[in-house]
Amino acid sequence: MKVNAKGGMGREVGMSVPLPGASCCVPIIPAPGPAAAAGRSPAGGGTGFMGRALTQLLRSHGHEVTHVPWHGGRDRLSWEELSHSGLPLCDAVVNLAGENVLYPFRWSDAFCREVINSRIETTKTLAKAIAHSEQPPRAWVLITGVGYYLPSPTAEYTEDSCGGGGGGGVEGDFDFFSCLVSSWEAAALIPVQGGSTWVRGKREKRREKDIRSWAVLGRDGGAISQMLWLFCLGLGGPLGSGLQPFPWIHIRDLAGIVCHALETESVRGILNGVSPSSPATSNGTFSRELAVALAPALLPVPAWALRAVLGAERAALLLEGPRVVPKHTLESGYSFIFPHMAGALKDVVA
Repeated sequence: MKVNAKGGMGREVGMSVPLPGASCCVPIIPAPGPAAAAGRSPAGGGTGFMGRALTQLLRSHGHEVTHVPWHGGRDRLSWEELSHSGLPLCDAVVNLAGENVLYPFRWSDAFCREVINSRIETTKTLAKAIAHSEQPPRAWVLITGVGYYLPSPTAEYTEDSCGGGGGGGVEGDFDFFSCLVSSWEAAALIPVQGGSTWVRGKREKRREKDIRSWAVLGRDGGAISQMLWLFCLGLGGPLGSGLQPFPWIHIRDLAGIVCHALETESVRGILNGVSPSSPATSNGTFSRELAVALAPALLPVPAWALRAVLGAERAALLLEGPRVVPKHTLESGYSFIFPHMAGALKDVVA
């Protein structure tokens, strides 16, 4: 089986990996950009945080991985080559692309466009490449975010839940990030001749999977690396009140869900890429657990400070949060490696 995919947090490169029962390759693409190779599967983010973890896991399962960076080379396919030559033969496509939204002090109109384009335009490019390929891949995986769900201290969201916005309750549309996720996932719909679109899991035998995730914990990247500067300043305490839900997942489990989705024919539709214990985890709980594993949490981080550094919209990602349940993920048969926060953080800081 073959898979196509793009980058994760920040700019990533492509890779390719063969899936069980067939020789294939999964190219990974840097954000923004798509790629693939004949007999391979493109997967975005080959050299980035998520891409490295996914590449390692896929290769351990016997898949061939081809990276898809800005520039081509051996076992690589550049964005330009993809645009000119189209999507090579592959069984699946995975898109991990997306500029890091939490860069301090970078919230401007230009940066917003970069955040949008690195997700939506790259997804459209891959969707178009899939639509135009002579032998379209059988699986198409996109990693988006739980920002689709309306923040709430009490409501719990499964994959069947609507976003909670004001647009008729059909999709998330209550702020910048909910609209971003809605547009991002809509961009993944495969255009077909006649102007219609391919609806999830309905056209031919292709399986589309949207994995919604948020705080990814792991070494050398993800949520931990973005928060270490607070601990260095002695501000390792809760963010704001600390009562807000904290949807999290270990990097090995997020990569595992992607691999599971690619290798399991019955898996399709939305999967929440969060830990089973996420609904019971608050930001305060996370801060205390991290302090135990890493360093004393001296002072809480006031909400006004986060808003000053990140701006109101991005600060809301940390000061508010949805309570997300991985119902379909568990029902699909995926077994989490790190279902609990203490074990995940122990692995991360070891």
